[in-house]
Amino acid sequence: MKNTLTLAALIVTCLTFSQVKIEGVVKDSIGNPLELANVIAINQTTNKLDSYGITNDQGRYKLSLEKNTNYNIQVSYIGMKTTDEAISTKEADITKDFTLANDNSLDEVELIYEMPVTIKGDTLVYNADSFNTGTERKLEDVLKNLPGVEINDDGQIEVEGKVVSKVMVEGKDFFDGDSKLATKNIPANAVDKVQVLKNYAEVGQLSGVQNNQDNIALNIKLKEGKESFWFGTVTAGGGFSDDNGLYLAQPKLFYYSPKYSVNVIGDINNIGELAFSRRDYFNFSGGFRQPSQSSGTNINLGDNGLGFLALQNNNAKQINARFGAANFSYSPTDKLDIGGFGIYTGNKILLQENNDRVYTDANRGIPDERTESQTTQRSDLGMLKLNATYKPNANNQLDYEILGRMSQETQEQNVFSTVVGDISEYEETNPFSINQSLNYYYTLNETNIFAFEATHVIKDEDPFYNAILANDPFNNGDDPNDPYDDTAEELGMDRGQFAYDLSQNKRVKSNQLDAKLDYWNVLNAKSNINFTLGTIYSNQKFNSEIFQTLDDGSIFNNNPADYNPLNDTNYTFTDFYLGVHYRLKAGIFTFTPGLSAHAYSMKNDQFGFNYTDNFFRVLPDFNARIQLKKSEQIVFDYRMQTQFTDVNQLAEGLVLNNYDSFFTGNQQLESSLAHNISLNYFSFNMFNYTNVFARVNYTKNIDNIRTVSRFQEGSVIRVSDPFNSNFSDETFTAFGRFQRSFGKFRASVNANFNYSKFNQFIATSQNPNELVRSVNENYNQTYRAELRTNFKEAPNFEVGYRYGIQDIDQGSSRTKAYTSAPTIEFDALIWKSFTLRSEYAYTNVSREVGGSNSFDFWDASLAYRKDADAQWEFELKATNLLNTQSQTQVNAGGLSVSTNEYFIQPRFLTFRVIYNL
Repeated sequence: MKNTLTLAALIVTCLTFSQVKIEGVVKDSIGNPLELANVIAINQTTNKLDSYGITNDQGRYKLSLEKNTNYNIQVSYIGMKTTDEAISTKEADITKDFTLANDNSLDEVELIYEMPVTIKGDTLVYNADSFNTGTERKLEDVLKNLPGVEINDDGQIEVEGKVVSKVMVEGKDFFDGDSKLATKNIPANAVDKVQVLKNYAEVGQLSGVQNNQDNIALNIKLKEGKESFWFGTVTAGGGFSDDNGLYLAQPKLFYYSPKYSVNVIGDINNIGELAFSRRDYFNFSGGFRQPSQSSGTNINLGDNGLGFLALQNNNAKQINARFGAANFSYSPTDKLDIGGFGIYTGNKILLQENNDRVYTDANRGIPDERTESQTTQRSDLGMLKLNATYKPNANNQLDYEILGRMSQETQEQNVFSTVVGDISEYEETNPFSINQSLNYYYTLNETNIFAFEATHVIKDEDPFYNAILANDPFNNGDDPNDPYDDTAEELGMDRGQFAYDLSQNKRVKSNQLDAKLDYWNVLNAKSNINFTLGTIYSNQKFNSEIFQTLDDGSIFNNNPADYNPLNDTNYTFTDFYLGVHYRLKAGIFTFTPGLSAHAYSMKNDQFGFNYTDNFFRVLPDFNARIQLKKSEQIVFDYRMQTQFTDVNQLAEGLVLNNYDSFFTGNQQLESSLAHNISLNYFSFNMFNYTNVFARVNYTKNIDNIRTVSRFQEGSVIRVSDPFNSNFSDETFTAFGRFQRSFGKFRASVNANFNYSKFNQFIATSQNPNELVRSVNENYNQTYRAELRTNFKEAPNFEVGYRYGIQDIDQGSSRTKAYTSAPTIEFDALIWKSFTLRSEYAYTNVSREVGGSNSFDFWDASLAYRKDADAQWEFELKATNLLNTQSQTQVNAGGLSVSTNEYFIQPRFLTFRVIYNL
């Protein structure tokens, strides 16, 4: 790896010294500098665009050109005559100024090449072909080439440090709520231009009265000829692994016309290529937004899904994936737009893990534990959305959306624990939910604007859990007895069985309405005042039952003295609030102070007992923006939030989370208060393509809900219950990224620091009423550096290095772990027909005490297509060439630190045939 980095540095040095610079100033006829003027250099010999630039706020430009070469330099600016001048480079740098005259006639110099980047107001337009090298296959390959655009670790698109909220194709929504479906599936050869829409407003009527500086959308413009017919790719293939045969089929078809569009994506494979994971499914918003998200109230309905083991980097020991999605939009008139999508993803996944867990306080009798698990997951997840927008004129807009979700999931686990022994677990759930939203926007006149927004959610969740543990019914009174005997006695189970067969049925029904009415009064061109009247109504019904299945198949229920195995809870929450915000623009400053007054009511009924908590609270917030330049700003934000829990933490009956983890709620839990402060800096300099982003965030939680864990003596089995802590919890995060282009090279460095302090409470059976408080402090640091190239003809590479430090202080113990991870990616277009790609990543995870583990991955592919317009393509792809068996990581929990060995798929070799429509 060291030799690779050295070679990369030598290449950069050689190419840098082989070029000369031409720089200067572009002005108008009276000497004023012209910002955002376009300057391009066309090689007279090859007739190709060799370099381009955009002037900064002082009118300065800079180009890197080859030595001893003849060029045509073209300078253009909207509303001005284009200048074309011949220049011959020698060995020395050149200084050259240009003066542009007003364009009062139709005569102008014809632009032979489109500018790679143009700016039109708040819209930044990239010409894709100016950055493509010929090895691109999907939209994400195109986006990675664009300066200022990144694909982050979660697969989201970021522009100048801000996450893109919407992706459109030809102005039509593409699976609203997720950008990964666009980046992973839209063919690169269909992309003409990428439009970055800054200050994007979903509703044009509100663009002048809201702060939209953080809202960014992408609109993909298709190439000419791709606008009114089907296009896309169909991929089929097969191959071999160490164990079985491999297959894949991936149709991806798209149709666009001025009136309607249809997109169809399919994927069936057993090679672990997840087109849409469970995480993607549950993170998929579908474009829905809570009207109260900025009101100061934070409440969610909780998650009662299965305790599914999460995939690591979408890897597992075995993955069989099925995926299908369709998206459509239709505009029967210029006043009505109808659209929607359907998504199905089904997976069968095998996971194998070894986990070594060290608990926070071994002195209190909690033993260290090693677990070995084999898990089979099956999931079928589906969602369907329909939406309509009716806009009869510029002053009225009506939106309606409905999104339904249904799923069927199971998880089977065989676990061996050095403390508890052999455990067989089974989980099943079949939940559904329906989300609806209705929005109406009305502009009375230039100074009076109204908006009504409402969402309604219905959820029905029914998780089932079962655990079977071995038991010797003849040693219950011995010392030692079976690991689960004491737990069974406390639960009131029949201990005369040859197995403890413990199950739980649970049902949670949720109904929530979130609505608000906004009124804006535009006082003048620089200020407006906003009044908000809103409400949140939430009702949840919770039922659960723990029971034992005896050896003869009969059901046994018992009510032990300490814990009730039944739950029957009805929880209702309401919030009525009135908010006022004043927005003022003063030069480069925009101030938005505000506050909201809330009348809260919480009530829950359990087993005939009623608890009510009513109170009133005023929550202030403040936002300040400093627009230093068109693409440089500082944003300060402060918010006070009231945070409420859901019914899962209020239900006082015993809940079985896992074979070794039980939970009992607290009927009298109160809300907590959070202070959140953030400071953000954004800068994108088109003059030298320097992208700088920095963020710091601090949160302090008061009366936060914490849990006390009561461990069984000499065991890892525990019962946890929540309470409002008198001690504050704090988090602080800082992130910074610097990126700059040097000709065909782009370098970036970023650093991330995360500090959290929270209070942990623990007790054992020796002293169940004595709580020992420990202050847990976690320090996580990550540093990353990358260098990538973007040559038109030469091979391209990207080298990176990531270094991470985990410092986990849990009061009585401290753990430090270090991660070192160099990577290299290489791609080349050979003889204009072969595309070679290769990716290598090495990771070393070491602990200050406990040794180190390392693993590496190497993937490679070779594809052939006759030329860029060829319909057929053939690809040989190898995954995990080094046949790495597992990967390792260190995880910190509230009660323990664990080292996890996670097994992954073996070496795969597949041959694929791709047909381009």
